[in-house]
Amino acid sequence: MSGRAPVVELLRQQQGTATAGERKVCRLLLADYPLAGLEPVARLAARAGVSAPTVLRLVGKLGFVGYPEFQQALKDELGERLSSPLDMYARTAGRGGDHALDRSVETFTQGIRSSLEAVPAAEVDAAVALLADARRPVTTIGGRFSGILAQYLAGHLRELRPRTAHVPDGGGDRAAALLDMGRRDVVVAFDYRRYEKGTIRFGDLAKKQGAALILFTDPWLSPLASSADIVLPASVQAPSPFDSLVPALALVEAVVAALVDELGDEPRKRLARYDDLADDVAE
Repeated sequence: MSGRAPVVELLRQQQGTATAGERKVCRLLLADYPLAGLEPVARLAARAGVSAPTVLRLVGKLGFVGYPEFQQALKDELGERLSSPLDMYARTAGRGGDHALDRSVETFTQGIRSSLEAVPAAEVDAAVALLADARRPVTTIGGRFSGILAQYLAGHLRELRPRTAHVPDGGGDRAAALLDMGRRDVVVAFDYRRYEKGTIRFGDLAKKQGAALILFTDPWLSPLASSADIVLPASVQAPSPFDSLVPALALVEAVVAALVDELGDEPRKRLARYDDLADDVAE
């Protein structure tokens, strides 16, 4: 891929300054990303209820010379989105020159910085507002590897607020978690490329039952993004063939820090109580 930001990020940035017609196109592209953008320009315009020139003006504002270049960028992203460790192996394994430690410093530093700088503060603030409301139960969920992040966030939330649960990767546990879920619930889902059907299905069902949905994902966006209220993407670039969750972990830490700022002194008694109980259990 080129040095240009992912198209989905460009679309999100453009929404604030786009005309009413262009915003319709943005919303359609984001709701059915990236497939909607692979349609002929006339069909995309008809689906959005705008003219073809409106679509082309938006494409130009995104930085593309024309619609074919825009579609090629989407195709390139689609290839990246479907990349597996085997696909990535030839690109990363056995590199000559730099030591893996040097590559790691460069890759992780760049990934963390670019991810945190790209996420709109308003999205983080909206996520924090949901997580800070102690009246709303919070459920975290993830996949084979991203479940580690879901557990990590849940661990912090349990110390800061009541009614927090992590749902492990199992059909029975997930079904039970959905039984009583409703409009007051908040689901925090983690889903990265090679997206996991179980996580996507859980998020979609939770949303249909009225829950608010916060999604942590990669720059190419999990299919769950079309259902999510808040989307927090992070780089997955790594010095190895395996996607890295280091930038995503940094984003989780940033959200926790923002939540602590929002809660102020409220969690002090809860943290003290937690420490006392932890000591009692340890004995």
